[in-house]
Amino acid sequence: MKKSKDNKAAPAKIAVNKKARFDYAIEDTFQAGLALEGWEVKSLRAGRAQLTESYVHVRNGEAWLLGAHITPLPTASTHIRPDATRTRKLLMHRHELDRLIGAVERKGYTLVPLNLHWSKGRVKLDIGLAKGKKMHDKRATQKDQDWKREQARIMKSSRQ
Repeated sequence: MKKSKDNKAAPAKIAVNKKARFDYAIEDTFQAGLALEGWEVKSLRAGRAQLTESYVHVRNGEAWLLGAHITPLPTASTHIRPDATRTRKLLMHRHELDRLIGAVERKGYTLVPLNLHWSKGRVKLDIGLAKGKKMHDKRATQKDQDWKREQARIMKSSRQ
C-alpha cells in the first residue's frame, strides 16, 4: 500500500472508471459502502472488477450500483450461482442520499461510479455528481491533455 506525504496509507484501488472523467464533468464526489456477498469480496481481493459500463441509480430513497461486473472466482463457492452483474446496494448516510436525490431529480445531474477501493478493510465506491460533456467539451479536454503531454516532452528535452 502506498504512503502519502502525511504518512497516511493511500486507499488501494481495485477498479477505476477512466471513461467517467472523459465523458462527464465531475462537480462533487461522495464515498459509499457496498453491500456485497462473500464471493464478491474474494473476487475483489483478486482484482476482478470492472466499472466501465456501470452507473448509479436512485430508487425509493436508496442508491444502487447497476452494471458493475465482478467476475466470480472458480473456487469461491460451490453451492451458489454467482451473478457477475447483479444490482448492488450502496450504503450512505441519509443526508448524503437526500442531497444526491435533490441534485439528480431537480438539477439534472448524473451519478457516475469513479473507482472502487479498499478503506480500512472495507470496499468503498467513489461516486461523482456529474454533468454530461458535449462533444466540443471532450475535444477541448483532449486538446488540453495533448498540450500538457507536449509541454512535458519539450521540458524533458530542454533539460538534457
